[in-house]
Amino acid sequence: MAHFQVEKTYDEINEKIKQGKVVVVTAEEMVDIVKRHGEVEAAKKVDVVTTGTFSPMCSSGAILNFGHSVPGIKASKVWLNGVPAYAGLAAVDIFIGATEPREDDPLNKVHPGEFLYGGGHVIQDLVAGKAVYLKATAYGTDCYPRTKLEKRITLAEMPYARLLNPRNAYQNYNVAVNSTKKTIYTYMGMLRPKLGNANYCTAGQLSPLFNDPYYKTIGIGTRIFLGGGLGYVIAPGTQHNPDVPRTKRGVPKQASGTLMVTGDLKFMSPRWLVGVSIAGYGCSLAVGLGIPIPILNEEMAFYTGISDEDIITQVVDYGHDYPSGKARCLTEVNYAQLKSGYIKVLGKQVPTAPLSSYVRAREISLILKDWIEKGRFLLTKPLEQLPIPTKMQDLQDEEFKEE
Repeated sequence: MAHFQVEKTYDEINEKIKQGKVVVVTAEEMVDIVKRHGEVEAAKKVDVVTTGTFSPMCSSGAILNFGHSVPGIKASKVWLNGVPAYAGLAAVDIFIGATEPREDDPLNKVHPGEFLYGGGHVIQDLVAGKAVYLKATAYGTDCYPRTKLEKRITLAEMPYARLLNPRNAYQNYNVAVNSTKKTIYTYMGMLRPKLGNANYCTAGQLSPLFNDPYYKTIGIGTRIFLGGGLGYVIAPGTQHNPDVPRTKRGVPKQASGTLMVTGDLKFMSPRWLVGVSIAGYGCSLAVGLGIPIPILNEEMAFYTGISDEDIITQVVDYGHDYPSGKARCLTEVNYAQLKSGYIKVLGKQVPTAPLSSYVRAREISLILKDWIEKGRFLLTKPLEQLPIPTKMQDLQDEEFKEE
């Protein structure tokens, strides 16, 4: 078992929060603290490090209950502002996905494959207090005889509404380029021919899972900032894959960990849940998400001291390799290079651009810092750890046997 010079517990940190004595810094601020003082002194000085990210997260949605009618209806097909929602649940429970486009979208009629409005926009409209037009049809039963329902409804009128996102906060992701001779349109944005640009979509040193690369404090039950309100990690996200190449600091060099998260939609904000349309790809939802990292020991101080220079990612050709399912790495770059505005790919200087907002990510980390300092946000110890790399799990199993 590891032995640390500094050891704190969640209870001790939460007691400091309640007493107004907690020391909180953002992940951006922690970089300099660790660099100047080292991880042991940093762990003594700092109790919590706050993180943040704001970017399109396609695997997002909301589970809603739109309330019983008289007579009752067991909805089999439902639309919200013309966007199909999944109704294969029970009676008036539905799920609307962020990437589901509106049927008969006017832009799609002119430019097939492009949409102005989708599920992400419905979610933003709801949290903004706007009424959406609900249409439901059913086959009718003895207990639910109604076969059609149409009405305008607001979030406040819904008995139940939760954001339920199957895959958020990706721990690293590809940088997208295009080596072909034509412009292509992807979920990573428009990519110009002949390596004309490079797009990336992670907040770098502020991103939550970069600051806890082995998921030592982020797990099932972790309380988080989600969509402007409170949320929780409820499971590893779909496509959670810890077994990827990593740097000496534990940072994965390619797409790795993900989180399944949920929170009460009625306490969220349209500033932090924003419907987006991606040209040539479709619709999505930009999600604001932030996670506090408790500095339990110098190990966590070390991890949260990570800078953009320490974070490596892979450049992938979305014009040729990605569609074939091979996703071959053309080169590796770090986030400091990406944020400089240019990277070198196959000998060419390529301009870079983020799909995520670092400014908004910083704002989330500062909001979370403020909440904790004012005693409005306590930390939760995970009920269960997220899946970790297989080799680490094998070591843990051996330790358990020895004990």
